[in-house]
Amino acid sequence: QVQLVESGGGLVQPGESLRLSCAASEVRFGAFTMGWYRQGPGNQRVLVATITRSHNTNYVDAVKGRFTISRDNAKKTVYLQMDNLKPEDTAVYYCNIPSGGWGPGLRSWGQGTQVTVSS
Repeated sequence: QVQLVESGGGLVQPGESLRLSCAASEVRFGAFTMGWYRQGPGNQRVLVATITRSHNTNYVDAVKGRFTISRDNAKKTVYLQMDNLKPEDTAVYYCNIPSGGWGPGLRSWGQGTQVTVSS
């Protein structure tokens, strides 16, 4: 069974940065588009960034210019560099393989990593 293990979250002040990591046990990790999702308090889980196997990236408008997704196929790890964090970025962050390249996750969800942005 594929496992996704997210880490790197924490409590930061507005304007600060965090780098999230997601380690995947997917055998063919390098063949898949990977995505970062987030679920804020009382909200549905939404996709915020994706990276294809050729390292093309896509972002929702709310994080464009502040978040950067990257991947290391040798380590089977995807990263999310989050800069200039805002209180509205507060959420549990998850990684997964997005269906159709921008859709619901195809694998079982990991435990996520909590990001809290507060002064």
